[in-house]
Amino acid sequence: MRLDKLLANMGYGSRKDVKGLLKKKQVTVNDSLAKDGSMKVDPEKDTVKVSNDVVEYKKYIYIMMNKPPGYISATEDIREKTVVDLLTPEIQHYNPFPVGRLDKDTEGLLLLTNDGQLAHQLLSPKKDVYKTYYAKIQGNVTEEDIQTFKQGISLEDGYMTKPAILNIIKSDSVSEVEIKITEGKFHQVKRMFKAVNKEVVYLKRLGMGELVLDPSLSLGKYRELSKDELSYCQSLK
Repeated sequence: MRLDKLLANMGYGSRKDVKGLLKKKQVTVNDSLAKDGSMKVDPEKDTVKVSNDVVEYKKYIYIMMNKPPGYISATEDIREKTVVDLLTPEIQHYNPFPVGRLDKDTEGLLLLTNDGQLAHQLLSPKKDVYKTYYAKIQGNVTEEDIQTFKQGISLEDGYMTKPAILNIIKSDSVSEVEIKITEGKFHQVKRMFKAVNKEVVYLKRLGMGELVLDPSLSLGKYRELSKDELSYCQSLK
């Protein structure tokens, strides 16, 4: 990899900015002064420093966010605030994208990464990675609904969902439930309950497979995945 590309990718500015660092003699490779941004470096083996600070190379970034309502699951939008807007510039320069969608008014676990292969594995229906949600439902959720979800539900457009696991936490005029699905169709959970004449009034994603929302993350906060969480994600590849 070119030295200037490495430094630009790691957030040290544009290639023009990197050229300025080189001119100011602030960059070393293996403790030797670097003068040419086109020089080849191996970020896994060579020690690159800027102003004596070691450049820590990361090819991929993996962020767990507790998505707040009011933000859309996209990288950019001319009208709406996106989940990427919540990230610091230091993380944004990795160009992370949300893995799957959470509706604008839905809260909870959202993974952001620039690892396209991992995103595919987490979202592929063939992998049967359960997405777990907590929901409040207008209306009494019954045992009959549990069986209907278990068989799969025909949505208003004729699409037949894969079987889902529905657990009732509280059945009342406003019921509380946990639901597990392996797909991520547009507004799927809301459309599934609409198919049984009920309305989702609150929705929060709690987990994706073994990746569980960190309860210490308040709405809008995020952190990088832990070593164990990352190992789980890598095992899906």
